[in-house]
Amino acid sequence: MLQPKRVKFRRVHKMKMKGIAYKGSQLSFGSFGLKSLDECWITDRQIEAARIALTRNMKREGKVWINIFPDKPITKKPAEVRMGKGKGSLDHWVAVVKPGRILFEIEGVSKELAEESLRLAAQKLPVLTKFIVRRDYDAANQ
Repeated sequence: MLQPKRVKFRRVHKMKMKGIAYKGSQLSFGSFGLKSLDECWITDRQIEAARIALTRNMKREGKVWINIFPDKPITKKPAEVRMGKGKGSLDHWVAVVKPGRILFEIEGVSKELAEESLRLAAQKLPVLTKFIVRRDYDAANQ
């Protein structure tokens, strides 16, 4: 009996990024968040750069949640290679982000510090974003 061929990475079509995000469009954990306003692919390196900028500005106070995960493999053929000869090797991983998706959430810091930290994190990302606050957030209790 023939065994199926083992594939290291499944082939993933590039797909269209149409529509808005329904999953992950509300704040789940924190009081403040960074919401995407357009669609794009965010690489694993960009997510890590934004996380570092965020935590450094917060001076490791409070808690941070990252709500996106780079689970889509992107392949690339080497430079100056002829067409054909199969699919290229794995180059990097990306997270597909649609408008309305919450990228980062923060809890346990003041509103001013959260806004400044998320602004610095947004500068590291290739997508337009906006700062959002939980509806039932009460500044007097913080």
